[in-house]
Amino acid sequence: MPKKKYHIEFSIKSSPSLLYNYISSPSGLSEWFADNVNSRGEKYTFIWDGHEESAFLMKSKQDGYVRFQWEYDEDTKYFFELTIVEDDLTNDVSLVITDFADEDEVEESKQLWESQIEDLKKILGSV
Repeated sequence: MPKKKYHIEFSIKSSPSLLYNYISSPSGLSEWFADNVNSRGEKYTFIWDGHEESAFLMKSKQDGYVRFQWEYDEDTKYFFELTIVEDDLTNDVSLVITDFADEDEVEESKQLWESQIEDLKKILGSV
């Protein structure tokens, strides 16, 4: 069964350039997304409680977005993307997450993102 694509948006009090550092660099991602993150070229290794998962950085745009694909999703259309959106009028910044999950796991996956983004907001002083 194909996975379902979903989007969730979070308001973040941060500059796009600071936020981009936290979503694109191994050191930034290590502060909120995983216990540790290492990269070698386009391959990032994410470590949680001693468990490793690898992903490839597929695309990125400075202060704009990053798109990763888990190694186990290679040769599929599945990815996860973190996009920074800045409102032209108010300068409010949002982080839009695009991800894929099995139909019966979408809500659980969204809750995991919400928890991770709460950690990111605390680090940024955006709570």
